[in-house]
Amino acid sequence: MSLNPTDIQELHQHGIELFESGNYAEAEGILREVIKLNSQYADVWNKLGIILHLKGSVKEAADCFKKSLVINPKYTEASLNLAIAYNDLGEFIKAQEVFSKAAHIAHPTATSLDPFVAGKLANEHFKLGNIYYDFSLIDEAIEEYNKALKLHPKLADVHTKLGVAYRGKGLKEEATKHFTTAKEINPNYGQAWVQLGLTYHMNGLTDRAIQEWENALKRMPNLKEAQSYLHILKKKGI
Repeated sequence: MSLNPTDIQELHQHGIELFESGNYAEAEGILREVIKLNSQYADVWNKLGIILHLKGSVKEAADCFKKSLVINPKYTEASLNLAIAYNDLGEFIKAQEVFSKAAHIAHPTATSLDPFVAGKLANEHFKLGNIYYDFSLIDEAIEEYNKALKLHPKLADVHTKLGVAYRGKGLKEEATKHFTTAKEINPNYGQAWVQLGLTYHMNGLTDRAIQEWENALKRMPNLKEAQSYLHILKKKGI
């Protein structure tokens, strides 16, 4: 006997509640049952995709996000989740295309982009930048970090990684600017202090490097890199 629409809606609601409570194993079974009964729930395909992605079934997750977008092409969250899945699959060009399209759909002008979407997109640019950096593609990494900051300027970790990338190209003044900005955004972000101190040391400004790390340790006593660098300099008698 087939279920009536009310019964399907109740099953759908139950699956969503399980998902939102973090009970993904049980939610998956319920959501799959909903799809068997009615395959036109874009949110169900999206949530199934999230569950599969968390389980490591990234390709299957991407298929779910694509099905969600067939039903609702303006479903921003599904678009962003698909971009993340493509990124994890190494499909970087597809990832960029999808989340660029998502940004345009969310709002045609970048200046008024929805903050949630901007944050998600910025994070994807940051992740892609890190991949480029890991492969020593510094110019490409810098480009991605700058894209992230254009979307979300108040990200201390992105400013810090951008500073490291600039320093790697010998642009120490530009690097110093970004480390300083990162400290202003989040004074408790230890890497900004550590990297700024290193940059001073590389410029021959060892006294300023020591001062930077000592000030960092006053704020963050367990900042091990600052401790280590100070120890090394003191052993050298600098």
